[in-house]
Amino acid sequence: MSTQSTNPHLSRGLLLLMTTAVFATVANLYYNQPLLPSMGESLNVEEGSLGWIPFASQLGYAAAILFISPLGDGTDRRYLIRNLSIALVVGLLGMYFSGSLWVLVGATFLVGLSANITQQLLPFASSLAGPERRGAVISTLMTGLTAGILVSRTLSGFIAEHWGWRSVFLFAAGIAAVMGILLYVFLPSSRPSASLSYPRLLGSMVTLVRTQPLLREAAITGALWFAAFNALWATLAIHVMGEPFDYSVQQAGMFGFVGMAGIIGAKVSGRLVNRMGARFLISTGIILVVVGFSVMVLWGNSLPGLITGILLMDIGVFGAQIPNQVRVFSIDPKAQSRLNAVYMLFYFVGASLGSVLGVKMMGAMGWTGLSLLGVALGAIAFIHHWWKGRSAKKAGVAVSASAAVP
Repeated sequence: MSTQSTNPHLSRGLLLLMTTAVFATVANLYYNQPLLPSMGESLNVEEGSLGWIPFASQLGYAAAILFISPLGDGTDRRYLIRNLSIALVVGLLGMYFSGSLWVLVGATFLVGLSANITQQLLPFASSLAGPERRGAVISTLMTGLTAGILVSRTLSGFIAEHWGWRSVFLFAAGIAAVMGILLYVFLPSSRPSASLSYPRLLGSMVTLVRTQPLLREAAITGALWFAAFNALWATLAIHVMGEPFDYSVQQAGMFGFVGMAGIIGAKVSGRLVNRMGARFLISTGIILVVVGFSVMVLWGNSLPGLITGILLMDIGVFGAQIPNQVRVFSIDPKAQSRLNAVYMLFYFVGASLGSVLGVKMMGAMGWTGLSLLGVALGAIAFIHHWWKGRSAKKAGVAVSASAAVP
């Protein structure tokens, strides 16, 4: 395939490359988490200051969603991804060579910023796939993203145990360089879909929120269930390391593999979205989230009940996320990067608020309170989704089985 093709096609090989790149890139945001004690000891940093490192990666990622993601509509994504890949390699090498906490924090921020590659590849793949394949393609890329998040901590711990924490980032820099070269060689060039200056490009995101009711609905509904999702994962270790489980840190970390169930939900909904419709699948996913948290209200202090609840919740979240993201991409083919930026910004805010609320509820009412919070957030998401769908019908908006229609 020519990189200059004006009618590019998303082949299986290119989809595999993009999925692998999403996997490898998102992992860079989480490599540092199990390494914090080793970093602190090596750099002679107090434990209380180590939190700046993961904070910097998430702050960089959030800033990129707001300020870099929209550029995908105004420039050739192939060259934008190339530049982000260079920045990612520089940031990872900065982490490898860092001799002080603040150099490490600065390099980590750059890594978070340049990990925006993932948020460029999602709309890029969507635009190459076409409406009939969009659901399956997005679910494939989200599988790579989920796997990257889950595998990253285990991989960084293994490398650090044998060769030290710095070697993790040297290894990651090598992978980032290889992926950057492959993406630059094999990605097709994309024509800018918007001829706007950078300030107007950012300002147009506000216009999209104001003028696109489907975008508002999808973003708010998704933020609610993602808040519930993060409330659970922010407090799960606290729950299982206390009574009645009394698990170790390593045992608590094993629950991350339960989260792999989300891949099942993503793959199934991606294949069914064109046949059954986005709105039906989103409703089903939210119901599974509510049922999962309800199971944990009743049986969350038993291992079978806890695992069952997490499985249902994870399948529901990712099963709803794919059709939700598909319909966002279908709103305006010329604004897919900006639409995705707005959508993911809502998700990020929901995740942050969910984590804060979850910790507070856990401290005040224990696991039962946390689970009730999840039920409440899921119920509000379902009511909002149902109400907006009913309003759309009353307004004469045709509801089709196509993923391109809400």
